[in-house]
Amino acid sequence: MKQTPTVPVPVPVPVPVPVPAPVPFRIPVPVSVARVLTVLGAVLTVVSPFLPWTWTSAYPGNLTLTGYPGGSQVVTLVCGVAAAVFAAAALRAPGARLVAPAGAVRALRAAALAALTATWVTVIAIAVTLGGAVNLEPGGWLAGVAVLLLAAGAHALPDDTAPEARPDRPLARPLEVAVITVVFLAAMSVLAYGITTESAQDFLAFLPAAGFGARALAAAGLTRRITAMNARHRTAVAVAAFAAALVFPFTQTGDQYTAIADNILVFATVALGLNIVVGLVGLLDLGYVAFLGTGAYTAALVSGSTFSTLDVGPWPFWATALLGMAVSLVAGLVIGAPTLRLHGDYLAIVTLGFGEIFRITVNNLDGTSGPLVTNGPNGINSVPNLRLFGFDLGEPHTVLGVPFGRFANYYVLLLAVVALVVFVYARMGDSRIGRAWIALREDEKAATAMGIEGFRYKLLAFGLGASLAGLAGTVMAHLQTNAVPDNYKFADTAPPNSAFLLAAVVLGGMGTVSGPLVGAALLYLIPAKFEFFSKYQMMLFGLALVLMMRFRPEGLVPDRRHQLEFHHEQAARAEARSAAAEANAV
Repeated sequence: MKQTPTVPVPVPVPVPVPVPAPVPFRIPVPVSVARVLTVLGAVLTVVSPFLPWTWTSAYPGNLTLTGYPGGSQVVTLVCGVAAAVFAAAALRAPGARLVAPAGAVRALRAAALAALTATWVTVIAIAVTLGGAVNLEPGGWLAGVAVLLLAAGAHALPDDTAPEARPDRPLARPLEVAVITVVFLAAMSVLAYGITTESAQDFLAFLPAAGFGARALAAAGLTRRITAMNARHRTAVAVAAFAAALVFPFTQTGDQYTAIADNILVFATVALGLNIVVGLVGLLDLGYVAFLGTGAYTAALVSGSTFSTLDVGPWPFWATALLGMAVSLVAGLVIGAPTLRLHGDYLAIVTLGFGEIFRITVNNLDGTSGPLVTNGPNGINSVPNLRLFGFDLGEPHTVLGVPFGRFANYYVLLLAVVALVVFVYARMGDSRIGRAWIALREDEKAATAMGIEGFRYKLLAFGLGASLAGLAGTVMAHLQTNAVPDNYKFADTAPPNSAFLLAAVVLGGMGTVSGPLVGAALLYLIPAKFEFFSKYQMMLFGLALVLMMRFRPEGLVPDRRHQLEFHHEQAARAEARSAAAEANAV
């Protein structure tokens, strides 16, 4: 029987649907008018901080002087200068590509919004605090009008974003190292200004300005360029970051703001340890603060305190630190061994239960409900100061002609602890073990099929994170001179606690080194500065997390992989633009 030849059926090739790029908001006015508004607004914004904004010194910041900016005027001045620089780049001034390699208009808009928020928060706060707008001087009115003109002009200019990012041309190594050093000094200066703001009004003006300023740098392409430099010079980055942070206590005349910096460093150290568990391995740990408490109680018991129930000590710091890390490591292994075979929400519930069990246990070891070990709710108080190399950290010292008080001494020690934790985190993340952790985080079944023993690697991460938290706890006990159960709750109005620690990792950026440091600094500073919001603090905290998850779920300092996962539409647009550019070239 003769077979009929089959005709191949053509398979339709799917045509990729182009993803439309979002149209940026633009005020519909002629370009010439937009340029005039931009230039006029930038000039007046820079001039206005040199004029008095109010007539009385009752408002914090001393805004009554002519020719000498103070308080929030400094924020407006810096934002105005940045906006003027980006405005010059947007108007195609010579050398504009160096200032904004990715385009200047969006950076100008962000800088204008930074100046707008900082200025109008201050203007409104003056009117509310002093009892009416009549308390504003002409300089304040001029500043308010100037930033409105600047923002209107910036949003009326046509967008000039480069369709394709140009490859960075590496500079000479000494020049790049110098740029990295200057960048870290500038970043530390911004953080120091936020720490040392004298009032909630000043901090409220500073916070959104800092956010829009960071957005301006990213829109201009400067953040990407600095990141590329950092990747080429990791050792220089580490040295520059440590040196910039070490400058802070030399700029302080008292311990008021250095104490805040100390608590930020403790909080950041614990958050970075938690980032190993959450960011690298993807395990949701809701009881991590218990390991901090384990290290703190261990250090307090061997500190030689009169309230210690153990007749030992005082031990040297190196021995106390090793003991605190060892006890926390054992606690992590004991808890992790039977529970790390669970996944997802079940593991989170178990770790949450462990955190509460720890707090209840140390609360009951009071000699009545249980053995006398921790003094129950009273805790272990009067923990003495540490002694290192013959120096008592509780006594003032003079370093390079600058008096160092108790908190400045502990700041240097905590800075060394943070440097050690960052080193461990970075080395583990780049190692074979770190790659196994990331594989387990992305797809545990696929990683197990490739020969990675998931339970062993997860237990290693759990133990390492617990030991780093224990190290921070040993310093925290001496810094706060006590170890009490109420310091180690799951959620409280003041950090550190498990909820705030997890939020610091998620807010800052999971899987990165600088992300938890930034998140910890913000989450500690905001409650400390806005004490009048204490009644509504948890509500505002929850609202901030909701907005963060909606608009920037990858965190403030995102990991590249997470950023691509959360913004796949933008990645599709970039691929479409690249394909179109290649087609046009052909």
